[in-house]
Amino acid sequence: MSDAAPRLRLDTLDRLGRGGGFVPPAVDPRSLRVGIVHLGIGAFHRAHQAVFTELAAAAAGRDDWGIAGVTQRSASVRDQLTPQDGLYSLLERGSGAAPVRVVGSVREVLHGAGDPAAVVDRIADPAVRLVTLTVTEKGYRRDGTGRLDRSDPEIAADLTGRPPRTVVGQLVRGLQRRSAGAAGPVTVLSCDNLVGNGEVLRELVHDFLDALPAAEASPLADWIATSVRFPSCMVDRIVPATTDDDRADVRAALGLEDRGVVVAEPFRQWVIEDDFAADRPAWDRAGAVLTDDVAAWESVKLRMLNATHSLLAYLGALRGHDTIAAALADDELAAAAEALMVEDVAPTLRVPDGLDLAGYRRQVLERFANPALRHRTVQVAMDGSQKLPVRLLGTVRDRLAAEAVPRQAALAVAAWMAYVAKGRDARGRQLPLDDPLADQLRVAAAAGAGDPKRLVDSLLHVEEVFGPDLPEHDAFRAALVDHVARLTA
Repeated sequence: MSDAAPRLRLDTLDRLGRGGGFVPPAVDPRSLRVGIVHLGIGAFHRAHQAVFTELAAAAAGRDDWGIAGVTQRSASVRDQLTPQDGLYSLLERGSGAAPVRVVGSVREVLHGAGDPAAVVDRIADPAVRLVTLTVTEKGYRRDGTGRLDRSDPEIAADLTGRPPRTVVGQLVRGLQRRSAGAAGPVTVLSCDNLVGNGEVLRELVHDFLDALPAAEASPLADWIATSVRFPSCMVDRIVPATTDDDRADVRAALGLEDRGVVVAEPFRQWVIEDDFAADRPAWDRAGAVLTDDVAAWESVKLRMLNATHSLLAYLGALRGHDTIAAALADDELAAAAEALMVEDVAPTLRVPDGLDLAGYRRQVLERFANPALRHRTVQVAMDGSQKLPVRLLGTVRDRLAAEAVPRQAALAVAAWMAYVAKGRDARGRQLPLDDPLADQLRVAAAAGAGDPKRLVDSLLHVEEVFGPDLPEHDAFRAALVDHVARLTA
């Protein structure tokens, strides 16, 4: 193949026809009209909800569920996809992987930081009936109590009435524009790893309203109460960072250059609360589960899969393992992962109907062991201060309430503490601390340097992570000290 391969676009895709080693878009992208605005169009959304949405549109014969994606900070996704007419490819890695799929459900990409007014305009578009989000835990800009952080400079600036640059600000101003016109009802669907993500988002929207003048906020709150729904959902698919090798494999399959390649495991899951203000895609016909009990599914996923992911990330990174699969190949770490799920997590769960918990546990470990994904430990280790409360500390609190010492969950928390404090792995390589509280965590770790008890006490008193209650549990603290002493020796 020539080094000057043409770029993936509608016209080059058309020339390839429907043969070859790839799957073309399930619907004609040219016919799709935008019906969804998605805030946070990173790799996960493109490997997950965008695929479900395209397959749902094809199953129902609908042409009104195209996606307008918003990249919140960097313009890189816009710059990748706009020259490609929104097209990109999905490369599955692992046993049972499907051929390369070209996805065409994204019809527009906006840069929220560069053109925030355009985001508000899109949310207010009467053709839009859904706003979905994958902005990660920190994108919601919550304070230590979980409410909207009004001291955040960007939130404060959005409250002054500037074109909004925060997710909550964009939502509120978009809803405000809808309420002033005839745009009709809309559903706002968070797809982030937050407990009760729909209720969390609804409360943040109302926190923003509460900071506005009453004359402005009151009629909008009334309209939201009758015209907007905030269902919760649970999403699951492992989506590692794309590498040059991945792009080369796609290029070989398509004969085209694709700068927007996303990589994922074959497994995908989406459980959605069936509570919509208006029409929705036929996601159930694409494999999603519509239910009235998302919470049970969500707890299983957060506490078993995500918590185990974090444990392997921190313990694996400390030992010098580059990937989650390599960490799980370490017998001691594999045993720790199994023990976390069996001894601490399982007793806290309300298992949803139809789920075999033991089978789910085995499936989690099989997925993490997939060497083709190359999911980097330091990537999973990012944003620990945001992830620990939703992945691990609920389990810790439930076990303590049952008068049990959560030693396995404490090991995962201790591994995070050691990761923060040591800053280097067993091979002497630097461990990046990519976290919104990085400066505060470094100060806390430095205050406890050289002494496991001081280190645990210092980090336990970062209230944004542990709240006021956990530092008071002597048995939990003792377990942390024991683990940290071993991990930092």
